[in-house]
Amino acid sequence: MLSPWLELAGVAEQLAEFSELAQLDLARLGTTASADEIVDTAITQPLIVATSLIAAGQLKLAELPEHSVLSAGHSIGEVTAAAVAGVLTGQQAVQFAARRGREMAAACELEPTGMAAALGGEQSAVLAAIVAAGLTPANRNGAGQIVAAGSTERIDRLVADPPAGVRFRRLKVAGAFHTEYMAPAERNLRAVADEFTVTDPRQVLLSNADGTAVSSGRTMLSRLVAQVTRPVRWDLCQQTMRVVGVTGIIELSPAKALTGIAKRELPELRPVPIRTPDDLAAAQEMLAEAAEPRPKPEQVSAPSPGIFTRRHGLDEGSTVRIGSRLGTVRTDHDEVAVVAPASGVLQQWLRNDGDVLGATGLPVARMV
Repeated sequence: MLSPWLELAGVAEQLAEFSELAQLDLARLGTTASADEIVDTAITQPLIVATSLIAAGQLKLAELPEHSVLSAGHSIGEVTAAAVAGVLTGQQAVQFAARRGREMAAACELEPTGMAAALGGEQSAVLAAIVAAGLTPANRNGAGQIVAAGSTERIDRLVADPPAGVRFRRLKVAGAFHTEYMAPAERNLRAVADEFTVTDPRQVLLSNADGTAVSSGRTMLSRLVAQVTRPVRWDLCQQTMRVVGVTGIIELSPAKALTGIAKRELPELRPVPIRTPDDLAAAQEMLAEAAEPRPKPEQVSAPSPGIFTRRHGLDEGSTVRIGSRLGTVRTDHDEVAVVAPASGVLQQWLRNDGDVLGATGLPVARMV
């Protein structure tokens, strides 16, 4: 996947620096290594981040005006997203990814664990079955994609005896990522993160934890550490993209998986996956189009039916940033954030704590 990128000026030197930081020969791993070699999560993670950052550098995303793009990443991709948003430097992102990969690989060796993807079934029934099996819904990707994770024994039982209308397929992964089985990795990563100096994001940066925007660099770094033991809520990230009016999606190299999900979850948006340098022109065209001003929404709507709660301490007259959490809606199986559709001032609350919202899209607040 790196071969076409290495033909560009300066990329070989950039990759050599990343290789030294990761303590891996990324150029060889991204060109001539076998598939069996790079499937090791200790290699996959820094290799993916390095490749994504090379593509981001070619797009000159760091030179874009503040808050002109929204950055988000799935699992290890969130490390790249933090670098694109300016929280981490590219060097820090590669260092963190390499250490993350090694620590998670080590945690996988402690006991047999795995993951399985649900195929078919209604979301609430799938979630109930996963929890009843003593497993964690570790990835909730939207478009009906839910991944269970936990002990191999429990995964085997769920695969062998799924609920009616659902089939579970084992994934070829080293262990139960984004569960409590990664606790040793989280502890060791926290010590690494404490040594980093970070800055607040200059672009809108979403968190896998709840799909809302994070305004503090230190908070984002803490969430990157905690992310290894917590479920990835890519479904909520995509929901926020829709609320704030994202007009197109660029998936950095090596691109494919998130573009596929977006085509089903956000069919109204045109995705541009960047797999080789030949795809850069379409991405640059999309970035130019995104600079055009758009109307500012004034109404904040509920993302789902349920019980509404305001964010503590957020009063009328407060200034809020686009994508930030304004409150939550509690459903039978979930808690979904109510996010600001634009940056501005919270003018008026339209709902009180404990109000029952009977439908999606009901107004909860006004902004100016």
